[in-house]
Amino acid sequence: MMEFFHPWLMVSHYSATSREDAERGPIVRINPAYARRRLLEDGELVWVYGPRRHELAVLAVDDRVSEGNVVARDIRGIAQADTVRLVSHHTDAGRGPSTPHRESPWGGCEHDTGV
Repeated sequence: MMEFFHPWLMVSHYSATSREDAERGPIVRINPAYARRRLLEDGELVWVYGPRRHELAVLAVDDRVSEGNVVARDIRGIAQADTVRLVSHHTDAGRGPSTPHRESPWGGCEHDTGV
């Protein structure tokens, strides 16, 4: 079900910077239409899930990137022609009220259902 909302994208270009470069750091560029479909905004922090690991990167919306592709810089664990998935990193996502716990007769805790 998750892949319906976050289809895989292909890395069309990958670059790595050096210490002397003025602009450095993890960034992923995506087409504006694809960003809107995923409810992602320019400058937002996103998780980039690749074939070997996942990393945080800043999202840049760029109309020069073709649909279905991303352009990545300084993201470890991905390479050109890999497929990746982008997921928003919601630091303000609220968690529901905590569920009361009670001691289980078998050790540990179990959720209190209120029954």
